[in-house]
Amino acid sequence: MRGIISMLFLFVVCSVYGQRVSRLPLLQVSENKRYLMTENGDPFFWMGDTGWLLFSKLDRQEAAKYLDDRAAKGFNVIQVMVLHQLKMVNAYGDSALVDGDVAVPRLTAGSSFQDAEAYDFWDHVDYLVQLAEQRGLYMAMVPVWGSNVKQGTISQKQADTYASWLAKRYAGQSNIVWLNGGDIRGSDSTAIWETIGQSLREHAPNHLITFHPFGRTKSSMWFHQADWLDFNMFQSGHRRYDQDDSELGYGPDNWKYVRDDHALHPIKPTLDGEPSYEGIPQGLHDPLEPYWNADDLRRYAYWSVFAGACGFTYGHSAVMQMHQAGDSNPAYGVREYWTEALDADGARQMKYLKSLICSEPYFERVPDQSLVASNPGERYDYQAATRGSNYAWVYTYNGREIHLQLGKTAGDHVKASWYNPRNGQSTRIGTFENKETRLFDPPGDLAAGMDWVLVLESK
Repeated sequence: MRGIISMLFLFVVCSVYGQRVSRLPLLQVSENKRYLMTENGDPFFWMGDTGWLLFSKLDRQEAAKYLDDRAAKGFNVIQVMVLHQLKMVNAYGDSALVDGDVAVPRLTAGSSFQDAEAYDFWDHVDYLVQLAEQRGLYMAMVPVWGSNVKQGTISQKQADTYASWLAKRYAGQSNIVWLNGGDIRGSDSTAIWETIGQSLREHAPNHLITFHPFGRTKSSMWFHQADWLDFNMFQSGHRRYDQDDSELGYGPDNWKYVRDDHALHPIKPTLDGEPSYEGIPQGLHDPLEPYWNADDLRRYAYWSVFAGACGFTYGHSAVMQMHQAGDSNPAYGVREYWTEALDADGARQMKYLKSLICSEPYFERVPDQSLVASNPGERYDYQAATRGSNYAWVYTYNGREIHLQLGKTAGDHVKASWYNPRNGQSTRIGTFENKETRLFDPPGDLAAGMDWVLVLESK
């Protein structure tokens, strides 16, 4: 990498890492329309975590513990549901709505935490959004989870009233991104999703908006042309190859969603907003199946980002549902509490991806499979390649040797090294002429989870 000072500068700018701030810069789409940046023009690499039930299940002290941990681990976006259910209550027993009507938020006079009668559900959301901002975290908020709309309990008029009120309430909060939808197909209740998107755009014009879709689908299938949709999101989902009977049938090949979105016009950024969660059964529902682990999360992350995604969202089953003692109906065979799962291997390893991505000029990076001189492979053998003007990276999930086409970057020579996604350490290989092809054999055995990134730097 290009020098310790420039690397640290890019990492801090790109990640908004561990900063205690009073106001975060607004996020925007980059000038090349492939990535995100701050309103100041600095690169922003989306490193998300799914804390879906944060607003409903954690009290102030627990939320601070969670947000502190995620900021310390280099995450900069928390994906969260505002309304998981219409008759939900939070950790303090406060209801979000009057009689489950989204058009009528339950509000009280005052907002003092010391006054139980004054401190309501929405005061708690306000507090947590501001708590996140102080830690350098953006909140990607789903106004209402898709299953509530699918049940037919929300009319288009109610959706407009609620989304308009919500957007106005948080329009002045700079660390907000809106996730329309919520694990649902855009073809289900399309008019309501369009209404919510348009209402958010009208009343919170400075916030980015996307759509969180159903598993193994993507927002671009329905809303790519929508004026309110600033960037695409796909959910590569929780099924392995033989379990995937979806329309696209990509299985774990989440890089294909990025490839598809990059071919669309107008150009918009895209990212995997929900891959397989660490600590969840393959296929979701049968705890007798193998569980997805950190190796799988790294594969999803590097595959999609090297394909050109503007970031990546990690998830852990226990954390996304904030599983804790006393939960009456935990989901998906969860095996640990959220406090234990905070330090899962995958959560600790995501920062190494961001560190690598932010170590080189950000906006110039493009996917380039021509760097792989031979067949890039299929399924778990697949090798993903990306480069800038003076650097190139190739990822192998299982340590398969890389047949590299040199001459794709500037300079007569290149310095090569192995980058370890499991611990962020680099091992020098050597310096080579920047021409013809060369075979690079990663350290260690050929096995799933023995992943490496081949790093080239122009000399």
